[in-house]
Amino acid sequence: QVRFVESGGGSVQSGGSLRLSCATSGYTYSGPCMGWFRQAPGQEREWVGSVANDGMTTYAESVKGRFTISQDKAKNSMYLQLNSLKPKDTAMYYCAAATGAPICTVLEVDYDYWGQGTQVTVSS
Repeated sequence: QVRFVESGGGSVQSGGSLRLSCATSGYTYSGPCMGWFRQAPGQEREWVGSVANDGMTTYAESVKGRFTISQDKAKNSMYLQLNSLKPKDTAMYYCAAATGAPICTVLEVDYDYWGQGTQVTVSS
């Protein structure tokens, strides 16, 4: 059984930093990539960034230069470093794995395995 568990969320002031973790179990990296998504209240879930199996990372324009994805397959973990946080970054953050497409995409529909989310709240 595949299971993803996010942790590391919290409340910070604008300009602060957080490091989110995604611990996986049962996942064999059979898909092309893993990614992070977020969903703010009343809004649709949006793609934040992805890390492909070869280690290449891609990011949404809104977070590029501030967020960094890393992965430690030996520890079955993926991380999201959030720097220079802004109030508009407030959301529930989810990690996910894409197995529904042959290449790494930004489409939520291509991601089959999801965690339960961890809340990030940024105050001004």
